[in-house]
Amino acid sequence: MFQYCLFDLDGTLTDPKEGITKSVQYALKKFGIEEPDLGRLEPFIGPPLKDSFIEFYGFTEEDAIKAIALYRERFAPIGVLENQIFPGMAQMLENLYGKKIHLAVASSKPTEFVHQILSHFEIEKYFEVIVGSEMDGSRGTKEEVVEEALLQLGLLSCPQEDRKRVCAMIGDRKFDIQGAKVYGLTGIGVSFGYAGEGELEAAGADHIVNTVEELGVLLTQE
Repeated sequence: MFQYCLFDLDGTLTDPKEGITKSVQYALKKFGIEEPDLGRLEPFIGPPLKDSFIEFYGFTEEDAIKAIALYRERFAPIGVLENQIFPGMAQMLENLYGKKIHLAVASSKPTEFVHQILSHFEIEKYFEVIVGSEMDGSRGTKEEVVEEALLQLGLLSCPQEDRKRVCAMIGDRKFDIQGAKVYGLTGIGVSFGYAGEGELEAAGADHIVNTVEELGVLLTQE
């Protein structure tokens, strides 16, 4: 049984598709780009927004920063709560918490939005540590977020072989698995999020689960 579990937020604890994609759509429209198909914007779920605007729409870094500000014009008042917690997730977290497992959130989303979402779904109380990015764009990579979460949990100085045995990073994208590997954590991929076909396998996930129920069993088996 793992003693520590770090969770990604978007696509892992909750399904944020509507809020994120509509807010990206809003920002693109301000740049004169019409994207009526929200499904094409799903790759924005997970990685840092700046990287996605640059990669998928060829923005310069300067324009990507402007696009993020436009995105937040809609996301902060509306999109943040256009979100759904995955069925069974709250009960699973309550069970892990009851077993005295140390729980943390390690998300690339700005910390203030992470707190708002966790509070809205009444699951914030289960997490000992909550780490996101900063609004100014700092601590924007998954590796930086994982590092800060491990620091706050007191695990950063532990040997990697010990961390892999006691600590898991759970997420739905390759970035989560990559962050786990950098710090010697057990990387657990969830297929019910937004990974592309074969993405989690290619990233080297130690385990892949298909449901919240399977995840709960894996995290608590001895």
